[in-house]
Amino acid sequence: QVQLAESGGGLVQAGGSLRLSCAASGTIIRLDRMGWHRQSPGSQRELVAQIRSDGSTDYGDSVKGRFTISRDDAKNTVNLQMNSLKSEDTAVYYCARTRYGRTDWGQGTQVTVSS
Repeated sequence: QVQLAESGGGLVQAGGSLRLSCAASGTIIRLDRMGWHRQSPGSQRELVAQIRSDGSTDYGDSVKGRFTISRDDAKNTVNLQMNSLKSEDTAVYYCARTRYGRTDWGQGTQVTVSS
């Protein structure tokens, strides 16, 4: 059974940077679509970024130009580099693996951006 473990969250000032990592175990993610989603209180979970097995990427409109998703299939990890953070980026960030239409989720990591 796949397990996704996020790390790298924390408290940062507006304008700062954080790097989130997601380590997958119990599976090999090389052929999977991997993504980062986030959810803040009172809001629905939203896509932040995703990366396919061929390396193509999609980003949510609010993070384009500031966030970069990458994958290291040799290490079975996916990363999210977040720059120029804003207070509205404050949320719990979840790693997701999608295979054959099914999505598995990590437990999430809190990112808090102070203004």
